[in-house]
Amino acid sequence: MFPSTEDLQREYLKWNDIDALVDHLLPQFRGEYDGLLMITRGGLIPGGYLVEAMGIEHVLTASVHFAPASERSLAWPTLVQFPNDAALVGRRILIVDSVWANGRTIMFVTGRVNAAGARAETAVLHYRPRGSLFPNAGPDYYGAITDRFIVYPWEPPPMVDSTADTRPRPPTN
Repeated sequence: MFPSTEDLQREYLKWNDIDALVDHLLPQFRGEYDGLLMITRGGLIPGGYLVEAMGIEHVLTASVHFAPASERSLAWPTLVQFPNDAALVGRRILIVDSVWANGRTIMFVTGRVNAAGARAETAVLHYRPRGSLFPNAGPDYYGAITDRFIVYPWEPPPMVDSTADTRPRPPTN
């Protein structure tokens, strides 16, 4: 079985780490793209970096929702937002997300983009192959390979219960 995110060592990135990952990605791309599709939420910031650096003007987003494991009765996710086929057909589209952890989201979006008649390629900042549910697939481009749980600088800090009393308590008899 694959490790859960709680079992993985965390790595906290800074903005200069993101700059370095994008700088590593840019020379990997072969040719020009007709558009870039950012997967929300993780792909918004790396996608924004890439559209600016590559001069891509046709920018799209996709939002995918997977039911929590406790409620999962169907294997397929729900498309919350997705461009119509006319925005994709005949185009070479770069699909961007922050991380390929298990691959479900980006593989689902890639399949949907290809079904619309586009030629999809994928890019992520981090690729975690040991957690992938798709052993014969992976992103076309990635900034780094990791086995850690990545915490990006745009993510909010962990919630702390400010109402919890964490003072030491004397023993009760």
